Amino acid sequence: MEISSLLPNLLCLFFFLHFASPVLPEYTRPPPRPLILRSHNQSDSHPQQVHISLAGKDYMRVSWITSDKKARSVVEYGTTPGKYGGAATGESTSYHYFFYSSGEIHHVKIGPLKPTTTYYYRCGGGGQEFSFRTPPSTFPVEFAVAGDLGQTEWTESTLAHVGARDYDVFLLPGDLSYADTQQPLWDSFGRLVEPYASTRPWMVTEGNHEIEIFPIIYPQGFKAYNARWVMPYQESKSTSNLYYSFDVAGVHVVMLGSYTDFDSNSDQYKWLQADLASVDRAKTPWIFALIHAPWYNSNSAHTGEGETMRVAMEDILYRARVDLVLAGHVHAYERFTRVYDNKADQCGPVHLTIGDGGNREGLALMFENPSPSISMFREASFGHGRLRVFNATHAHWSWHHNNDADSITADEIWLESLSSSSPCNDDATVTSNSPNDEL
Repeated sequence: MEISSLLPNLLCLFFFLHFASPVLPEYTRPPPRPLILRSHNQSDSHPQQVHISLAGKDYMRVSWITSDKKARSVVEYGTTPGKYGGAATGESTSYHYFFYSSGEIHHVKIGPLKPTTTYYYRCGGGGQEFSFRTPPSTFPVEFAVAGDLGQTEWTESTLAHVGARDYDVFLLPGDLSYADTQQPLWDSFGRLVEPYASTRPWMVTEGNHEIEIFPIIYPQGFKAYNARWVMPYQESKSTSNLYYSFDVAGVHVVMLGSYTDFDSNSDQYKWLQADLASVDRAKTPWIFALIHAPWYNSNSAHTGEGETMRVAMEDILYRARVDLVLAGHVHAYERFTRVYDNKADQCGPVHLTIGDGGNREGLALMFENPSPSISMFREASFGHGRLRVFNATHAHWSWHHNNDADSITADEIWLESLSSSSPCNDDATVTSNSPNDEL
């Protein structure tokens, strides 16, 4: 083709790029990063994948895995390094998934423990010493939050930023390892998060990547998740590890299951009603809820996937004056104003999507345009959140995106508890709201 015949096309391309291209943002959205695989190079009896979780008032559950099937399920602990005045025994389990056979998975419940106290412990009667600090019994209390973690270099960056500043409890609204039936990835994930999950309680709920259903052979799903990440469902009177609740300081946290039955005839629905009805807001002024698939979302990714659950359960949360709903699934960050039934409502919870922990699938870059009026801030970047509850009336939320070595505060807001809001203590539904910097 002659150059002269190309000139009109080149001129058109020049004018399009010069005049039609959007202005590049200051912050460049990062692409996915490679998978990180952590191997185990110790003896068969050496505890690995150690993590802890809250297990009822003043108790902690310590979980770990050994290749040695005969290793003891015992935890020794105390408040002085190397001196263990307490000891507890638990139980162990294992599972098979096609040709994969897990190690021995140990779970031991220890306590009663004192609040805001550092405990030193070792698993299995020997080996490495770990330590953790128990959460406080009174305000202030701080949560770190990250969803859709996976195990990539971005995951490693997110966890490093989380660990660089102190906090009391880690919240993960689903999608942990991204194993997706490749069971060795569960082991690799456990090793990757051990430095963080062994020092602060990790409270998790399931996402779609935990389902791992295989028709006929494994029709129920969640085999690896339920075996490895036991949460305090029995302590909170739930019949399923897929939904439960717990208390820390003056906060009641409800972890809901987006991938188990939630209609009005379901066990989860009935449990949620009873659980929220039991909360005394004079003693526990804050209620937070975690789900995986967001009920509100202006990203083109996973549009409408949480709608059925929203229709079924939103009214329960609204009437209980739940303050905040945290979700994952969408690989981006988005904050909504207080909302109920798709409208701004000063007595509804603030909805936050934070599915940007570092997954291997990359970021969800496409948002609806224009932004809906109830969406206050949104950005497709990897990062994590911080939720510091100062007292019975006020909390501060901030979201920090990763910028390689730095963690940048990109969005923040002050929250007022609905239990302290006079208009919302009335049973009448209030539907007016003017979004501002304090909700």
